[in-house]
Amino acid sequence: MPTHQEQLARNLARLTQSQLQGIGRGVEKESLRSRPDGSLALTPHPTALGSPLTHPSVTTDFCESQVELITGVHHGVNELVAELTDLHQLTHRAMGEELLWGASMPCGLPTDETIPLARYGRSNEGRLKSVYRMGLGHRYGRRMQTISGIHYNWSMPGLGSEDYFAIARNFRRHAFLLLYLFGASPAVCSSFVAGRRHGLVELARHTWGQPGATTLRMGRLGYQSDAQAGLNISYNDLPTYLRGLREAIATPYPAYEAVGILNPGGEYNQLSTSVLQIENEFYSSIRPKRSVARGERPLAALGQRGVEYIEVRCIDLDPFEPIGLAANTLHFIDVFLLHCMLSASPPDTPAQVAAVGRNHERTASSGRTPGLLLERDGGDVELRSWAEKLLLEFEPIADRLDQALGTNAHATALASAKAAVASPELLPSARMLKALGNGPEGSYVQFIRSLSTQARQQLLAMPWTAERAARWHGLAERSIVAQQLLEETSSPPFEAYRRAYLGLD
Repeated sequence: MPTHQEQLARNLARLTQSQLQGIGRGVEKESLRSRPDGSLALTPHPTALGSPLTHPSVTTDFCESQVELITGVHHGVNELVAELTDLHQLTHRAMGEELLWGASMPCGLPTDETIPLARYGRSNEGRLKSVYRMGLGHRYGRRMQTISGIHYNWSMPGLGSEDYFAIARNFRRHAFLLLYLFGASPAVCSSFVAGRRHGLVELARHTWGQPGATTLRMGRLGYQSDAQAGLNISYNDLPTYLRGLREAIATPYPAYEAVGILNPGGEYNQLSTSVLQIENEFYSSIRPKRSVARGERPLAALGQRGVEYIEVRCIDLDPFEPIGLAANTLHFIDVFLLHCMLSASPPDTPAQVAAVGRNHERTASSGRTPGLLLERDGGDVELRSWAEKLLLEFEPIADRLDQALGTNAHATALASAKAAVASPELLPSARMLKALGNGPEGSYVQFIRSLSTQARQQLLAMPWTAERAARWHGLAERSIVAQQLLEETSSPPFEAYRRAYLGLD
């Protein structure tokens, strides 16, 4: 029977040049808009950016103050980063003096009810999106929803649903390494945790965190909920995955039943009283995805046409990068995902999934603690030792990718990761805490405000041609017209639309 390393080598040898060159990559990147003083901007989504309902590249996420930038699919990391840079230049030019907040954990926040929900107009499609966000606010609090992140969409020619689920299972087993290397949210503003139990310690003025933390965003303070804690969504195959999500969408949850669909004034509180309003509410570090038509349910698309790509959801914004993301990071994730694909991926068990969850939480809250132990195969292993073992297995994958793409970027990314494991002070989470401790301004908000201001200045100083300005202006204008057409089109009453969308009839 071949060893793990031998099997990896055999599987790697089977990959073709066209498969490696055909890897598809896209990014969805969320960022809050803040005032120049580091507090949340309460202004509407800039008109110059078009309609957030219908624009293909610029929208909003949970709140009106949270911009989401969406790239197209690229076969090269550098081309992807170039488009994401373009989108940042566009956004900064439309925002006036406001900043794009450079970190995942939010800027200074007002009271929960003051955070403005995203608005999408009067069409049924727009109202559905707004009511869904109203529900998120009732369920988890609006402050939690202002956390921002980066989603990396990845595909490879020749893969089917079973292959993507195998990648996802291994991804969850080894995602601790991504949390450790790229976690960049070890601290938060005091306004984020005001009035709630959090277990953090005071690190600086108006700043709370954990000295050994890597990514509070991916820990208990992030996208977690009691309702979803009881979910056991299996990644063993597509039918089981779909069945688990459908059950969650159909199962009432007492606390949400108490909120109700409508408030006493007849306005909508949420789309449903189930554990999940819709499938997008399921929080996970990775999701199997399929492109959908306008108005189509993601689960229906997956069930009918299978998995098209996977969405990596555990990457923090890097405040030290002007666009929140470095090409080096994406090159490393490409190697990581190929390792997930090439390694044996046995089915998950509930016990293994629970152990993976504990590993993620330990890494998020204490990943840089010397000697930190994680669970593996029923025993304990030191995080650093496990990381070093994985990085050694990545070497031939990085070399093969570099050979196929005519670069040395993947070997360089791997070398950077090895250096960070050997010297944790190089990690972005460590760099942030060191800067907070040494900086003259001495608070999380003022530190990220300073970096965000520098990023704004750097991006605005870059060339911006008349042709690019005209292209984006045209897209914005067309998106506004498209929203108007939706609102003028005859449609059923919203309640009938809601029930049909959720399949309640």
